[in-house]
Amino acid sequence: MAPTLTSNSFLLTTTPRSRQTLTNPRFTVFAKRAGPFQLGKAKDSPEEGQTEDSGNSTSFRFNFGKVPDVKTLVPLVSKPSTGISFGNARRKDPATVFVAGATGQAGIRIAQTLLRQGFTVRAGVPELAAAQELARLAAQYKIISNEESKRLNAVESTFEDAESIAKAIGNASKVVVTIGRGENGPTSEVSTADALQVIEAAQLAGVGHVAIVYDGNQAGASTYNVLDGITSFFSNLFSQSQPLSLPEFLQKLIQTDVSYTLLKTTLIEDYSAESPYNIVVSAEGSIGANAYKVAKSQIASLVADVFSNTAVAENKVVEVFTSPSAPLKGVNELFSAIPEDGRRKAYAEALAKAKAEEEATVAAEKAREAAEATKKLEEEVKKLSKQEARATSLAEEAQEKAEAAGASVEGLLSKARGFSSGLSWEKFSSQMATAVQKPSDEEKPKVQIATVRGQAKARTLPSKKAVVKQPAPKSFFPKPKETPKTKAKETEKTEVRKVFGGLFQQETIYVDDD
Repeated sequence: MAPTLTSNSFLLTTTPRSRQTLTNPRFTVFAKRAGPFQLGKAKDSPEEGQTEDSGNSTSFRFNFGKVPDVKTLVPLVSKPSTGISFGNARRKDPATVFVAGATGQAGIRIAQTLLRQGFTVRAGVPELAAAQELARLAAQYKIISNEESKRLNAVESTFEDAESIAKAIGNASKVVVTIGRGENGPTSEVSTADALQVIEAAQLAGVGHVAIVYDGNQAGASTYNVLDGITSFFSNLFSQSQPLSLPEFLQKLIQTDVSYTLLKTTLIEDYSAESPYNIVVSAEGSIGANAYKVAKSQIASLVADVFSNTAVAENKVVEVFTSPSAPLKGVNELFSAIPEDGRRKAYAEALAKAKAEEEATVAAEKAREAAEATKKLEEEVKKLSKQEARATSLAEEAQEKAEAAGASVEGLLSKARGFSSGLSWEKFSSQMATAVQKPSDEEKPKVQIATVRGQAKARTLPSKKAVVKQPAPKSFFPKPKETPKTKAKETEKTEVRKVFGGLFQQETIYVDDD
């Protein structure tokens, strides 16, 4: 039987024998996922019941039972034909193509056609062991040649996530994926969401060009089978990723940096009556009335031709069909008249416009904030100016008051000095003596007597002390009625005289006695 390996990548050998006698000894590597690692001639494990070959005494082993992945310990070989290749290549190989869904109905034909045209193929398969057996049978029955089998590398790959697909892409510089029924294995479907995972993986892996084959049979196709309808319903119901429409898929595609060629077609089997017709490539949305379906082997040849000259088909979306009257044309002739897809350019312009608008909005916001800050600063300057002017006026007013106060103090001081200079105790004593002097006899009292009889009687009266009449307190009682006595009091005469230089006042009352 053929030697089998449980690694994630293998190189198919065409010899069915388990061991091979080498004319020229060379360095050979045999690896298992967990277990011994042998350098030298191949040896089977003792559990299989085979005796160990003692011819190679230089062989030795390392036990990698605790190592999770042997790939990290094996150096990467540059040529797939010289040994087993693990992991991603350091540099992209322009002659290596990764075929996503290589076990699909169109995918397996694309892989075979690429091998015939000299490409190295990394075939993404869901089950590595089954694909290895299939490739061994293909080489055994001469479906692919021995030289082609050396350029075929099967890698385990599903459509679950972009990172695992990017690892499977490895050193491939080109990727192809077919959207349609029966492209994920013989019966399963590759949806637009699955193809988008491949596109994202290609961007992660640094792939230069991606070819997408879109089979129109998968959209709205029906087998008129109730069980198929129920299966499709529940598959869509419990699917983690909802299928995208073709416009949505294209919108996601143009947002990546990967160059692409999308081939919209309707595929049929190779043995159909339409398969001998020549291929016609037209711009998107322009399908002639005399358009026929395309055989899967024909679309595989077209994909290989596109990868031979990617520049002529770069960033184009085309309609592919066959016509009985169409002449045979090469890939340059088929794609040269097709205009480049304007979606990516429009997306780039819209993105640039949105970015410019965002920058303008940010600039306007900054300008508004700057204007507000300037306005606040001007208001603060005005407030400070008003406060400064008020402080200046208060200072001037205070200075004026201080000057006025100084002048008034000076006047008071000068008056005080003048008063103190004119004040003496002798002068004050003389003024007091003059004020208290008695009037001389020569002076006649300034008294007016009402009658002669009263005047004569006054002369005979003895002298009496002056009585100062005190003002009567106000009474709250009603004023008594006027009597003769009150009338008599009204007839009394009083004499007021100032004494002691006007410091005191003497009042003399003269009463008429009838």
